[in-house]
Amino acid sequence: MVDLASRLSRPPDAAVGRPPWPGHEYARGWGVFGLPFDTGHVLALRVFPQSSFGPYRTVWHRTPEGRWSIHVDGPRPDLACPRYYGPACESIGTARIRLAFTGPATLHVTMDRPALDWVLTARATPVLAAMNAVSGVLPLATWRMRALVRAREQAARALGLGDIRMRGRMPSGHEGILMPQRMYYVTDAAAFLDDVDLGGPVRLSRSPRIGTVALPARGILAVGQAAWQIQDPTEHTPSRVDARWDGKSGDR
Repeated sequence: MVDLASRLSRPPDAAVGRPPWPGHEYARGWGVFGLPFDTGHVLALRVFPQSSFGPYRTVWHRTPEGRWSIHVDGPRPDLACPRYYGPACESIGTARIRLAFTGPATLHVTMDRPALDWVLTARATPVLAAMNAVSGVLPLATWRMRALVRAREQAARALGLGDIRMRGRMPSGHEGILMPQRMYYVTDAAAFLDDVDLGGPVRLSRSPRIGTVALPARGILAVGQAAWQIQDPTEHTPSRVDARWDGKSGDR
């Protein structure tokens, strides 16, 4: 079993680093790209110890009726995932999100408001392990080559992730690119949200969407980064890092 606990618990060198390319803002870290449940609920997790705006964590939730909410543990909601996906959400709020690895690849996620208790286990198959080895050594410049991005998208579909796009327009209008370096299947999961049992993980025939952005049709934990073109240089002023959270994968 892969030792994600050791890999993902290491703090970054700095909470605010450099974007991969000029004219972009970015976030670097890991998370559950998306996890559909057999009840129709969908959860996602973003853990970004480093970004243009400082560290943050978010939990995303979609109801069976298709209503999205994003809960932010970070400096400000507008300097986290809602910056890009907020227009597709019915609700955006702040919360305390805590993470604890209870095994080499088992993660326990809790949130105070709304109350979330979520346990998941990830694993790598031989095919994923081979793809991760290749992705880890490919130059960053390959993410700017549309043909290679499309090839990655086709590989993701072959892995059962559905009609996801690594590059495209976010609900906010930002042009963005998602750059996973390593991916792992989420094989087991259980979650309760405000005492509601969300069921078990499932592989969907169609990818769930937030706005027009497709998320994986099956549970995937990904490690990597994302970058978005800066829309308004006069507005883009990175905030001071919130020193109360050091970006580690444990309690604050």
